[in-house]
Amino acid sequence: MKLLRSEAIVLRRIDYGEADRIVTLYARDAGLIKGFAAHARGSRRRFGASLEPFARITLHWQPARGDGLARLREAELQDLRPDLRAELDTLTLAAYGCEVLEALFGDGEPHADVFDVLEAYLAALPAGTAQERAAFKLLFELRLLRAAGYLPHLLHCAECGETATPSQVAFCAERGGRLCPSCAGNDFRLRLSPLTLGTLARCLNVPADRFTGFRFGSLTLSEGAAVLGDALRVHLPHALRSQAFVDRFLENATPREYDKNRL
Repeated sequence: MKLLRSEAIVLRRIDYGEADRIVTLYARDAGLIKGFAAHARGSRRRFGASLEPFARITLHWQPARGDGLARLREAELQDLRPDLRAELDTLTLAAYGCEVLEALFGDGEPHADVFDVLEAYLAALPAGTAQERAAFKLLFELRLLRAAGYLPHLLHCAECGETATPSQVAFCAERGGRLCPSCAGNDFRLRLSPLTLGTLARCLNVPADRFTGFRFGSLTLSEGAAVLGDALRVHLPHALRSQAFVDRFLENATPREYDKNRL
């Protein structure tokens, strides 16, 4: 079977048996790969530290067989990203980003733009302040939702197309996103400023791999987190293991505004 070569980022891995590992990666040219790395825990020559989560590697592999797992033959480490493990916040946000990406893009189709967004997100996290990291998370979610085709309506009512800007609008991901007061009726579980939705929409006009240079206030961060959290909740196939840790981070990063129970 032909040996393939791909640039990839390790999303997660688990030990299997006495010496093997099962690894989940996202490759620029192949999408999501779940692979079996025989004797990986004892092979410094073939793998070394390259199968650690968040590492960017050059992977030599063969496509999946009957068991659904690709065969990982060798990996060359390009960037281990040790700074992501230096703080609990960066470790939490990096793991969350990998988990969201795996859940949204588990179809095995390649999306080079999604690879680039993940690469830029992981690179930005170590240098940011708490509020900047909350903004990085917001931008990452927004860009993945757009890439997956799940971006909600932000600038007009999802049901009637109304673009007027009252002081507050409703948001409901199940109904397509923003709702004007008339269409929302009693469905005002999430009330927010239309300015927040306008800010999110404008963020889509910059290159998708740019994470620095944005300045969001606490209100934008908290309302944006609620909006994108609602959209992800509708489209993700299961609850995220890392969600509780991310909620705790957001409570500390934007303590005056963030309320995970506002939905």
